Parts: sequence; C-alpha cells; structure tokens
Amino acid sequence: MTESKYIWKNGKLIPWKEATTHILTHTLHYGNGVFEGTRAYMTDNGLAIFRLEEHTARLLNSAKIVMIQCPYSKEELKQAQIELLRANKVDYRSNVYLRPIIYLGYGAMGVYHLNSPVDVAIASWEWGAYLGEEALNKGIRVKISSFVRNNIKSSMGKAKAVANYLNSQMAKHEAIACGFEEALLLDDNGFIAEGSGECFFIIKNGKLITPPYDNSLESITQDTVLCIAKDLSIPVEQRRITRDEVYVADEAFFTGTAAEITPICEVDFRKIGNGSRGEMTKKLQDEFFRIVMGKSEKYQDFLTYID
Repeated sequence: MTESKYIWKNGKLIPWKEATTHILTHTLHYGNGVFEGTRAYMTDNGLAIFRLEEHTARLLNSAKIVMIQCPYSKEELKQAQIELLRANKVDYRSNVYLRPIIYLGYGAMGVYHLNSPVDVAIASWEWGAYLGEEALNKGIRVKISSFVRNNIKSSMGKAKAVANYLNSQMAKHEAIACGFEEALLLDDNGFIAEGSGECFFIIKNGKLITPPYDNSLESITQDTVLCIAKDLSIPVEQRRITRDEVYVADEAFFTGTAAEITPICEVDFRKIGNGSRGEMTKKLQDEFFRIVMGKSEKYQDFLTYID
C-alpha cells in the first residue's frame, strides 16, 4: 500500500503513522463496525470523488443497522473526505481510494457494545485496478465458492459491516488457493448472490441480468451500470440466476467500487462466451469510465470535485 501524508480521525487530520488504535478496541474483538469504499478519479478538471453522496449515505445506513450512533452528520463526513483529499492531493498522480470506517473503540469489553466509544476515521491512498489492469481488458477466472453467502436470517447483508467480510475472506482465499482470481458465492437457496466484494452480472441474448438485492449488498456501482444500460437501450432483468445459467452466459462481469467493471472470462473451468471481454461488457466499461473521468455531461452530478 502506498502511504499518504494524513488520515482523518475523529475530526482531525493526523499523520498516517500516528493513526493507531488500542489493542482492546471493541471492534477488533467482536467485529461490529462499518466501512465504505469510495473512489476519486483524476479527471481533466482535477480529482473528483465518485458518488460521494450515495457512499456516505450508505455508510450511515450501515451504522444504523448495526446500532452504532455515528457522532458526525452526513454533511460533516462528506466534508471530511474532501478535506482529506485536499490535504493529501500533492502526493497523488492517479486515482485514489477512500476508506471511511466507523468503529467501536477502547473503553469497554464484553459482547454488549453500547458502552464503547465510537471512533470515525477516513484513509485515502493511490490504488489502481483492484484485480489488475490486465483484468479490465482480458477478464478473470472465477470459482463458485464452497462458502455460501451469509444467511439473511443470521446476519445483516445490507450493512457494509466488517464482520460480514470474514465470509468473503474465506471464499477469496479458497478461490486463489485453487488457482482462480476471484470467488462467486451462492445464497443458501443455491442461487447466485455476489462475489467476495463485488456484484455480478451476466449477459444472455442481448439482455443484462443481475441478481436481486435479496441476499447482497446494494451496490452503488451496480446502480451506475443499470443507469448506463438504460442510456444504451440495453434490456435489463433483475432476477435469480442459477449456477448453470452462468456457465452458458454470453458474457459475465463483476462490478464494485474497487473492481469497477471487471470482465469474467471463465467460471469453474467453463469458458464464458469466447473466453475474453465481450462486446457489451466493453460498451458498459467504456461509458462507465467516461462518467467517472468527468467526460459525461449527463452524470456530472455523480462527481464531487475537490479543487
């Protein structure tokens, strides 16, 4: 990881190496905390945060779901992210990743969490393509995981909660250990849920298909793709997808703040389409990058310029 100069913590900018926390911080032991992943792109008009409003709203919604009272408002958190990027921008030459986190700090132990103080921090650093630049062009190999996506009867999947990502870590580890780049998880009924940190799409007979939100995080990048599809007059279905439908899809790709739009060329040793990035995936990709790089007049309101 490339370090930046500052991290924002509890209302102050502090040097990166001083952004520490106590070993007995509650979240470290009991897993209750929430975070966001947000990108800022180096456009022709300067650094711009992509969909800052929506990401900050989801962060606060996540905190509400897991019963953490954030001491900062949405506007204060938005301004904190802008302030951090302004302070760090001298170090940046390319795109940047933002990681706001709301967590329970040092002060109480035991499973009951409401006696613990609430800490808020935001980090930012330069980060390119999550799965590699080559993956955006050629696609990745994916394994359907033996781990099932967290059941909605025992966890809260609409919260971007730190505890939910143990499931993702184990699925990702299994996939990489088996020679793949990423995992695709099923829900407890055997339908496609999502990747370890991404939403999932297939294309079949000219139609864009993605799973419902029943058992997955509501993705801001997924919503962006659906907006683009409407603009390009691509028909969309949001419905359950079976494993065997994936194997015979014409195209497939992951979406997410980190993954952006990453094509999938193979699933479980089955080649998807022609085994490389498909034509429709490329169209969606091209328009997505036009939007985030500030080249689309229609979606200028998706960008918050910091200069």
